[in-house]
Amino acid sequence: MNKIILAAVAAISMAGAAWTDPAEGTWQTEPDDGAYALVVIAPCGAAFCGTISRTFNASGEYKSPNLGRQIVIDMVAAGDGSYAGQVWRPSNDKIYIGKMDVSGDQLRLRGCVAGGLFCASQNWVRVQ
Repeated sequence: MNKIILAAVAAISMAGAAWTDPAEGTWQTEPDDGAYALVVIAPCGAAFCGTISRTFNASGEYKSPNLGRQIVIDMVAAGDGSYAGQVWRPSNDKIYIGKMDVSGDQLRLRGCVAGGLFCASQNWVRVQ
C-alpha cells in the first residue's frame, strides 16, 4: 500500500513539473546603461510577471534601487511561446507595450510604442 501511495505522489509531482510554463524561471538581461539584472518570471494571477532579483555592473553585484521592482508586467500567454503585456525600462522609468517570445532557454523581450509599430528589444538567457 505504501508503494502505491509513493508512486502516486511521485507521478503527481512529475506532472506538476511538466505543466510549468516555458517563461517561468530566472533570466539574465542584456546590459542596459552599463548594468544587467537577473529577473525571476513567475505567475501573477492569470499572467506572468518578472521581478528584478539581483543587479550587476562592471564592479560586480550591487544593490540597485530597482531590486524587487517588476520589469515584466502582466504578460499573458498566447499558447505558442508568445506573450503580450507591458515592460518597464529602468533606465528611463517608462512602461511600454510589451511582447515576449520564449524558445527553450532564450527569451526575446520587446518594449513598443505607437501601438507596437516601433519596438526596442533585448535577448535574455535562462540561468535557472
